[in-house]
Amino acid sequence: MACSATFTTLFASNPRAFSTTPAASISNSFSQTLTIPKSFNGLHKPLQSHVPRSISLTRGSHSRRAFSVRASTDLPLVGNKAPDFEAEAVFDQEFIKVKLSEYIGKKYVILFFYPLDFTFVCPTEITAFSDRHAEFEQLNTEILGVSTDSVFSHLAWVQTDRKSGGLGDLKYPLISDVTKSISKSFGVLIPDQGIALRGLFIIDKEGVIQHSTINNLAIGRSVDETKRTLQALQYVQENPDEVCPAGWKPGEKSMKPDPKLSKEYFAAI
Repeated sequence: MACSATFTTLFASNPRAFSTTPAASISNSFSQTLTIPKSFNGLHKPLQSHVPRSISLTRGSHSRRAFSVRASTDLPLVGNKAPDFEAEAVFDQEFIKVKLSEYIGKKYVILFFYPLDFTFVCPTEITAFSDRHAEFEQLNTEILGVSTDSVFSHLAWVQTDRKSGGLGDLKYPLISDVTKSISKSFGVLIPDQGIALRGLFIIDKEGVIQHSTINNLAIGRSVDETKRTLQALQYVQENPDEVCPAGWKPGEKSMKPDPKLSKEYFAAI
């Protein structure tokens, strides 16, 4: 994590996760395999199976020390129905219940996981999404934050002023995953540490995961890129005969997924 105190705690609880790696092997330290089932149907239909996936990340330093975590392996692939859940949350300084499937047919959902309350990178992400909540509301999208902390910890953090490392009032719920079941079902749980990686999922109005990113503990996420990806998703769902090229933003030229028609896009750039 981005804080030395929490990093020390993680090291103490799992020293084997931190090992010295020879320089020659650094280039091979990131490995990942992904097989797309034949049933893949893009944006329109959910997949029928899950593919195990391993995560091994390396952080360079003067001592060439590798930083690895053992996250859950049953990662829902993009294109699958999002695992449903019902859990306690804190919103407007009250305890509420949140059920993911209640958004189906109504709203898109930005579901993001973070490791722990009262830490350092986490509040920068949480407050950044809250400060721009109105922009996502205009896109018919709800934001949900999740960690493995209790609702009591969430409440205490919300009631702490931002200048003191707290969150202040938020414009969306913070969900408590004390059982670790939500983090596990979304494939972001680090079992031996009991915390979640920085996973972010964009779920459409049909309840299908259309985008996911998973950062290691020390790396914060971008609200701008999350919004841009959401807008691209909504555009191609509204215009199914078009696709969005790299870095596409609303108002920019899209592309026809056809060998001949796509030349119109390439000729214009």
